[in-house]
Amino acid sequence: GVGPSDASPDEGVVEDLPLIDEKAVEQLTEGLISHYLPDLQRSKSALQELTQNQVVLLETLEQEISKFKECNSILDINALFSEAKHYHNKLVNIRNEMMMLHEKTSKLKVSGRNI
Repeated sequence: GVGPSDASPDEGVVEDLPLIDEKAVEQLTEGLISHYLPDLQRSKSALQELTQNQVVLLETLEQEISKFKECNSILDINALFSEAKHYHNKLVNIRNEMMMLHEKTSKLKVSGRNI
């Protein structure tokens, strides 16, 4: 026998689908949006603030990096000046030695003529 227990559990569902109230769907959608939207807007503004802070931080870091670069170039210039001073002293010593050698050779030539 065919009884009520033989009926499919899905039976009648297809017929119920057109009965969905579009206004109810719209209201449910609005309710869902109104529930989540404030949190999403807060998250959006928090992310915007975070992004702005990151931009400021990056600019500050770039300024600090340029300061370090300037310091390094100043140190390089100081090293260059001390090196230049060192070589200048060497040149002065070489010139003095050459003048002394020139005097000695001049004296030798003069004394050689007298002999």
